Amino acid sequence: MRTIKLVLFALLTALLFVNCSSHRHNTTSKSTNGKSISLEALKSKAGNTTSKTSSGSKSSSSSSSTMRGGASYYADKYDGRKTASGEIFRQNKLTAAHRTLSFGTMVRVKNLKNGKTVDVKINDRGPFVSGRIIDLSRAAAEKIDLVRDGVAEVEVTIL
Repeated sequence: MRTIKLVLFALLTALLFVNCSSHRHNTTSKSTNGKSISLEALKSKAGNTTSKTSSGSKSSSSSSSTMRGGASYYADKYDGRKTASGEIFRQNKLTAAHRTLSFGTMVRVKNLKNGKTVDVKINDRGPFVSGRIIDLSRAAAEKIDLVRDGVAEVEVTIL
């Protein structure tokens, strides 16, 4: 009986390993902190014409990758602290946090409620709240009228 359990455990472990390995592609490139995905990898995964949104649906895009989801902002509490990229966070700069985009990536964020856009540089990691895809600095949030609502549905396009 113990031998059967060990064999089943070994098979299950092997199955999990194979399953996890099948999700690894040569298109991802990790930065020195191990958290980034390159722009080329994101575009190749998206096929240059479609990309997955945060809800899992696909949206069309002519030449760049686009994501849709919630956006929020962060300001006073973090002003003056180091970001994940090593830069100092300044709430009056046009910057943002994203979970996977490489540091330095420029993105256009469009508030879907009012159509206003802002271009920001990714220099931090986050947000870590379900349904949200980007955290903006206060200055960026003000440009698209996000501050009053606190959270808005946005479209993020890699420039």
